[in-house]
Amino acid sequence: MQHTAPADRPPTARDAKRAGITAFVGTTIEWFDFYIYGSASALVLGKVFFADIPPAVGTLAAFATFWVGFLARPLGGLIFGHYGDRHGRKKALITTLVMMGTATFCVGLLPGYAQIGAAAPVLLVLLRMVQGVAMGGEWGGAVLIATEYAPPKRKLLYGAFAQQGSPVGNLLATLAFLGIARLPDAAFESWGWRVPFLASAVLVAIGLVIRLRLAETPEMLAVLERKQTARLPIKVVLTRYPLLVALGVLAGTAGVAITYIKTTFALSWATSDIGFDRTTFLTVISLTLVVQVVVQPFGAVLASKWPLKKAVLWMLIPEFVVLPLMFVLCATGNFWLAVLGMGLATFPHAMYYAALAGILARVFPVEVRYTGMSLSYQLCTTLFAGTAPIVAQYLLTTSGSIWPVVGLGLGYTAVTLLGVLPLLARTGEPSPAVTARAATPV
Repeated sequence: MQHTAPADRPPTARDAKRAGITAFVGTTIEWFDFYIYGSASALVLGKVFFADIPPAVGTLAAFATFWVGFLARPLGGLIFGHYGDRHGRKKALITTLVMMGTATFCVGLLPGYAQIGAAAPVLLVLLRMVQGVAMGGEWGGAVLIATEYAPPKRKLLYGAFAQQGSPVGNLLATLAFLGIARLPDAAFESWGWRVPFLASAVLVAIGLVIRLRLAETPEMLAVLERKQTARLPIKVVLTRYPLLVALGVLAGTAGVAITYIKTTFALSWATSDIGFDRTTFLTVISLTLVVQVVVQPFGAVLASKWPLKKAVLWMLIPEFVVLPLMFVLCATGNFWLAVLGMGLATFPHAMYYAALAGILARVFPVEVRYTGMSLSYQLCTTLFAGTAPIVAQYLLTTSGSIWPVVGLGLGYTAVTLLGVLPLLARTGEPSPAVTARAATPV
């Protein structure tokens, strides 16, 4: 049975909640698939797929393949943004889930360098690219499923449903690796790391069932019925809203990049340089992600109740204090101090991330919204999030100090403020005139 809100009536509160939960479940599964690659790249992929180079360089190479997924995300945003703006959000989201699940499962089956030589890292890169294209199309569609069903005054709040899939998927991915990290090194490196990739097929099947029961959003149904879709959404976005795209790219930085400094890079740093064993620091990250799951929604609540500029400043300014503190506390090698530092540093960017989806969703009119917000967000992830672990590792390797990495994280926060404040000053709910103009076929 397909649940739907008919196009001739506004969606009810029940429709909106169902759409929000559907977005949350789907993004959780896709993020789980995407994040287990990050954990694997920090712990084992360098040894399995780049076995003929020094370990430190192998880690850099593994982080480089991690970045490939982000390089492919703008392409996914363009492909599925175009498809979703032309034919509907639901069809795009079903396709992204199948692509992600297939690529992730195949990584779990992929032979290593010892078995097939240079073909192993080449195939790994190709599968990571497929993951990136799928993730690039997933995020925008999931956010729109939630926000386009939501009441006008609660779109920021409902956008957080899709955002919540990121920390929950990350937590599940970390717990999956925490469970197998207790294996002996030989078993972990030969077959143990593959288990989360293969087990993801079960989650993807569940997600597919849920998405097949999903209805198209009422806002998009109205556009399809009026035949007001843009012929080339990307042309509309780039010719009419280039400044909004650029500001959107900057505005997303802290929300997407700092989390990879705190998880993917920090996991490698703590286990290689500080002396934490992988099980202990995976536990630290797991507890930190629990904190994120709990506190993140309050960012959307704050943004819904306060003026957005005030809420954003209150969420981001503390990062300049707590991020350096995190690295200082982790460097002690003490488990509970590391948990405290990581937990405190989670509050600012996690709360901001919850509000980010709603901010970007209101920037572009419905006819090009999937393309516009996907392009902004995915370019941001490519430029800043995907590069964060490899740049941080390079800074640490070349300087021998963690402080350049701290500076990198603080730079991400400054860039975010430079983007989001002028973006908030220039945007609001699109007027009917803007919407009608953007609907004109181009």
